[in-house]
Amino acid sequence: MRFFQSSLLLHLLALANAAIIERDESQPELYDAVIVGGGPSGLSALSGLARVRRKVLLIDSGEYRNGPTRHMHDVLGFDGVAPAYFRWAAREQISYYDTVSMTNGTVTEIEAQNNNTQYQVDFVHEGVGERVIARKIVLATGLRDILPDTPGVKENWGKGIYWCPWCDGHEHSDQPLGLLAPLDQIADMVREILTLNTNIIAFVNGTDTEEMRDLAEQDMEDYEIYLNINKVKVDNRTIKGIRRLKNGADGHADPSLPTVAEYDEFRVEFSEGKGVNRAAFFAGFPSEQRSSLGEEMGVHIYKKRMFSNMTLGFSTNIPGVYAVGDANSDNITNVPHAMFTGKRTAVYLHVQIAREDTAKEIAEAKKHGAANDDGKREVNFDETMHLPRDEEMRSLWERMNGDPRDILYAGDWDQQMN
Repeated sequence: MRFFQSSLLLHLLALANAAIIERDESQPELYDAVIVGGGPSGLSALSGLARVRRKVLLIDSGEYRNGPTRHMHDVLGFDGVAPAYFRWAAREQISYYDTVSMTNGTVTEIEAQNNNTQYQVDFVHEGVGERVIARKIVLATGLRDILPDTPGVKENWGKGIYWCPWCDGHEHSDQPLGLLAPLDQIADMVREILTLNTNIIAFVNGTDTEEMRDLAEQDMEDYEIYLNINKVKVDNRTIKGIRRLKNGADGHADPSLPTVAEYDEFRVEFSEGKGVNRAAFFAGFPSEQRSSLGEEMGVHIYKKRMFSNMTLGFSTNIPGVYAVGDANSDNITNVPHAMFTGKRTAVYLHVQIAREDTAKEIAEAKKHGAANDDGKREVNFDETMHLPRDEEMRSLWERMNGDPRDILYAGDWDQQMN
């Protein structure tokens, strides 16, 4: 009996091992491109590639820089909608294109193979590790705002405390405003926000020092005169916390309207002295890469951004790898521009794959020879194929790229080739 049990156990173990080996030896699915990140830039790249029937997978971790904010703005046709609604609407439209797919998951590693002609992408989906192969990689991994530990900042981020006047400032216009930043940033922030707010207090949290004053003077000569002209008060006390007194979200507002005033109210509490009430805050906090994937792959980092060449479709220093959206080095961080970078990369990536395929087809034909229909002679590819190629690629670029007046226009062909 014991022998039978042992034999049965060995048999079951053998079956289990066989199943594991079979799974490991299965070939990962091959894609033209894998896009890492499902924010505006990643979705825009996916849409552009879907339009030319490229096989593409988008992997979305579900983490977004504008996730905490109530509404997104300055996006034509979507002004005032919640960021989640925008992503849902984009996914819904893109889902009609059957050559692309989207999945939730976290990419854990991207490994270059075959001299950077393809990439192995490992990711986790619902707790299960998966692997695919891609010819090109688009990093749309975004940024993360580095928020201080001051009580009340993280809890209210994007809901009365914001970093982008274009994104959230209009809803708090003509209200008492606080600035949260070191002293050397204050003058620039005032200059940026004055068309929206004039009742301004700068809470510099102990940074009003001799050294910081020198830096502020270097940034803007006579900055103190400028602040005095605009009646901006500088409060140097140490901030103990920011307490919400009133929630300005209007649950009864018409969701179809592009902008609705938000009347939040906060109290800034200090380690000493009386607190100060403000309706909203414009903050100057630093940011960082949300993902380390690019750096781990060897992408050059320039001023905390992934360096990318706009004239070459936002390509990085690694062949076949592109960086789009907030995470790249063009230092422009807004939704319309993020969408532009995704579209530009989609156009360039598509044409680049077409060029590679064309070169491969010609090389194969030259290697094996090719006969015409009656089989009487071979074609001399050296003499006939090099001229139509550039014309064909130019035509392909112009057909896909669209009208120069389009907001997502990616530039003319000659600019890309220079």
